[in-house]
Amino acid sequence: MKTYDAIVIGAGHNGLVNACYLAKAGLDVIVLERNDYIGGAAVSRELHPGWKYSNCSYVCSLLRPEIIRDLELPRFGLQVVPYEGSLSFMRNGDYLASYADHDASRREIARHSPRDAEAYERYQRDVMRQCRFIKPLLMRAPPDPTSFKPRDVRELLYLGKKFWDLGEAQMYDTIRFWTMSIAEYLDEYFESDIVKATLAGSGIIGTALGPYSPGSAYVLLHHYMGEVDGTIGAWGFSRGGMGSITQAMADALRSLGGEIRTEAGVAQILVENDNTVGVALENGEEVRGQIVISNLDVKRTFLNCMDPKDLPGDFLDAVKRFKIRGSSGKLNIALDGLPTFRGVPEGSPALTGEKHFSDTMERIERAYDDWKAGTWSKDPYVDMLIPTQIDPSMAPPGKHYMSVFVQYAPPNLADGQVWDGSNRDAFAKTVIDQIAEYSPDFEDLIVHVEARTPQDIENEVGLTEGNIFQGELTFDQLLFNRPVPGYAQYRGPVDGLYMCGSSTHPGGGVMGAPGANAAREVMYDLKIKGEAGRAGARW
Repeated sequence: MKTYDAIVIGAGHNGLVNACYLAKAGLDVIVLERNDYIGGAAVSRELHPGWKYSNCSYVCSLLRPEIIRDLELPRFGLQVVPYEGSLSFMRNGDYLASYADHDASRREIARHSPRDAEAYERYQRDVMRQCRFIKPLLMRAPPDPTSFKPRDVRELLYLGKKFWDLGEAQMYDTIRFWTMSIAEYLDEYFESDIVKATLAGSGIIGTALGPYSPGSAYVLLHHYMGEVDGTIGAWGFSRGGMGSITQAMADALRSLGGEIRTEAGVAQILVENDNTVGVALENGEEVRGQIVISNLDVKRTFLNCMDPKDLPGDFLDAVKRFKIRGSSGKLNIALDGLPTFRGVPEGSPALTGEKHFSDTMERIERAYDDWKAGTWSKDPYVDMLIPTQIDPSMAPPGKHYMSVFVQYAPPNLADGQVWDGSNRDAFAKTVIDQIAEYSPDFEDLIVHVEARTPQDIENEVGLTEGNIFQGELTFDQLLFNRPVPGYAQYRGPVDGLYMCGSSTHPGGGVMGAPGANAAREVMYDLKIKGEAGRAGARW
């Protein structure tokens, strides 16, 4: 029986990034994927003839440029096209647009509040300062603050120096920012409801938090840290859908000699004499490897795929406490043409980007209240895009594809209800009705609707409760606390076992940093040098 140098569980983007770096360092690597396709949540699928859906993850920004360069992903077809603006619609018939052109965006804000237009400059400066502080940490493994190993001490000193260099006032601002709510943070800058509601969306997308929940300001920062072609904070569409990202990674891996095997779900990680020796597949087959790297979330890795007797009891207790709460749903809609929207000039660049329909913070908070009560939001916050305006390859000529990300939808409904066909249809209708309020011809153009609840996302993609970040991005679950204290450096509690999913630092989104960072730690332990090591700091 062949023994691999490394077995990676899960062909999502982090698993593929991890495998690429290990293969590039000369290791014999195999990636095992449960589904009959690769990509995890970053996947493009033809679920209606002629239309290609990015049926989970839907926009690109967070993917680290270091990884794109190291793996030469453009050579394998990756192309990210930035969109040029966004729109937030108001119930009174007006709207707030944003544009790639900074001055145009400022003039649009001034149309609603001259004071907010001035404040927007200060707001952008302060948020970018937070981005500059945290971005260098993304590709570094967190130190263990209880360790006196030289490299942990060096990393703690690095963090301390970065924090000290902020200066006294900015130190206080940073601590407040990481712990306060997005609503309170925006109140310190803006007076207009529509401006605040528009900016607040980035603080609640993908989380089980509302705009008034402490910690939601950091979630906004997490969404602001990305870039497209060097433009910080920009978002774009990956040509061919999000699956083109993971397909490029898979092609890069194969070019490096790595192997990918689909329909190979892992039932158990095998441990002998306190060392991992491989995995047992769901079909009973064993695949042997010197090390095992799990791209699954921390709960699925240790509660579903391991024998409890192989793990320390206190570690298992900490894993059980790790918060992975689903809060999001998704609609993918095939359209017979391009819908129009009331009041927006035809051809406006703002139409090419995100569209939102919540114009006050109170409406977003009420949507969160529905989630807490165990039902989908009756007036949901949606992040809606029509990627085919920029990437026509995803639909037949003259047709369009609409992606609708929805907050909030609970993984488990109250009062004993289940996510059956009728409740899924009712959830979809709620979202469609909201969009139709602002687009008179939208419903008539619908050809096909795929509605995805948190339960659907978990069952298909393997994200516990459908949580897109593999765990809440709250301050108690960041840096050296992610996923649990003492295990934030990508190593499991068994020799030869590693973690590379978004449950680890720096968290979720199609970023790739957890995969690259975990590869670097594997190479450190194996005394191998490679590009994942150069991308970070821990050698």
